[in-house]
Order: sequence, then C-alpha cells, then structure tokens
Amino acid sequence: MREFLARHPRIAALAAEVGKFGSVGAIAYVVQVAITNLVWSVTDLSLIAGQVIGTTCAIAVAFVGNRFWTFRDRPGTGLGRETLLFLLMNGVGMLIQVGCLGFAVHVLGFEGPLATNIAGNVVGVGLGTLFRFFAYRTWVFPRGSEDSASAGIPESRVP
Repeated sequence: MREFLARHPRIAALAAEVGKFGSVGAIAYVVQVAITNLVWSVTDLSLIAGQVIGTTCAIAVAFVGNRFWTFRDRPGTGLGRETLLFLLMNGVGMLIQVGCLGFAVHVLGFEGPLATNIAGNVVGVGLGTLFRFFAYRTWVFPRGSEDSASAGIPESRVP
C-alpha cells in the first residue's frame, strides 16, 4: 500500500485529508448525537428542534477542527469569508439531515428513539457529510493556484 501511495501522491493527499476530515467529523458527531439526545430526553422541544440544536453545536466543533487541522495547508481566504461559507454549507447539510428526519417521522410515521436516531443521526448525517466534504474542499477552503500547480492539477480542475 505504501508503494502505491508513493506512486500516487494525489491519492495519498486525498486519503490523508479524508482521514483528518473523518476524525474531526467523528468528534463533531459525538457532540451532535449527545446533545441531540440530551435535548430530546430532557426537554419538550420537537424532534426537529433537538436535531437543529445538536447539529449547531457540532458545527462549531467542526469549523475549528477543519479550519485549523484538516485544511490547514490550504491558504486562508479570510476568516469572515470562510466562516460565512462554512455556516452556509452546514445550513445545507443540516437541511439534508433534518429532511431525512422529517421524512422518516412525517411521511413514514417512524417516531421511536431508534428510528429517529437512524433517520437523523445515521442517514441524515451520512448524506450531509458527503455534501459537506465536497463543499468544504470546493468552496470553503479552496486550494490556492500555487497549490494546484505544485500538485500538478490544472487550475480549471481544482476541486
């Protein structure tokens, strides 16, 4: 495997980035699931509200981890710009997540703790995570033109 990665540095770089993104995401996921379930169990707030509160807390954890670890090698484009785009992309990710929960509860009629956790915290988080990884790499923390040239990637093909 090391020989393969040595011959394919772009794949090695992507694998490292995915690993870091996954590590940050795992920590944010634990925060999200814990807070969501805490809100669901100790308040009378709706399932959707609990999901939004838990996800909002996880977004804060994810921003710090992704900006300062996962994508730290990418040139900063301004903390304000990155924060705004990060929040917008996470808003879309949250809509995907809440949409899965809403579909399960309001269309399929699943309301038990296991069903709501699977819908919101497994399926919703999974689909939202795929979107977020693409969005962070493409719009929030883009590669600079110097990074593209050094990686041998034409600028028009930079993700």
